[in-house]
Amino acid sequence: MQTVIIEDEKPAARRLGRMLKELDLDVITMLHSVTEAISWFKNNTHPDLIFLDIQLSDGLSFEIFENVEIKSAIIFTTAYDEYALKAFKLNSVDYLLKPIDDEELKEAIQKYKSNRLKKNFGFINAEDIQKMFQQSYQKEYKKRFTIQVGQHLKIFEINDVCCFYSENKGIYLHTNSDRSYLLDVSLEKLEQDLDPEKFFKISRKFIVNLNAIKDIISYSNLRLEVKLEYFDKHQLIVTRERVKIFKEWLG
Repeated sequence: MQTVIIEDEKPAARRLGRMLKELDLDVITMLHSVTEAISWFKNNTHPDLIFLDIQLSDGLSFEIFENVEIKSAIIFTTAYDEYALKAFKLNSVDYLLKPIDDEELKEAIQKYKSNRLKKNFGFINAEDIQKMFQQSYQKEYKKRFTIQVGQHLKIFEINDVCCFYSENKGIYLHTNSDRSYLLDVSLEKLEQDLDPEKFFKISRKFIVNLNAIKDIISYSNLRLEVKLEYFDKHQLIVTRERVKIFKEWLG
């Protein structure tokens, strides 16, 4: 099976290339920009499968589809969060979050090989997908929380929130005044509603506010420990698979 990698970060492209070769896939070329990709697809036979980053050095990869009719299967590789990528699921397009996990890569390829998704890949309507992508990121993020405490309703502005955490099957909001309040919402839904520039999900149990971070310490097995100004109830560890994305988020 022939594949093409479109990725502007060359180390990431080479790493993915090695992973695919280990799975006996033939990587016929690596392309690093929208312009380079458009030129290549206009002059070469299209592969069976394309691994495509969303944000390239000279623009969004959707521009490729606006200039070339591509009928290869597409698997997006991106550092964007899962909420925005629900748009691609609607079009039966799979995606992998960076840094790419070996098992998730195998599963995505197996989906393609088993034809469960292959029959639906076809030509991608770039305009429709781009609209859905933009709508996801132009949404209004949560600005405040209203929580009932006894007979009272308390209002917490988003800037007063230190972190969110999961404990004993409950989800809690923790404030800068060192108080926790139970929420009636899942951590996954919270991640969708929070501004990704301010909040980051470091693990399955914790979402932290950038402004509340006071220290970041190297931890065992290439992980990181995060210290917050107003929270010491639990140890906050950035899982190994999220360390790279976390560092990129920090800027």
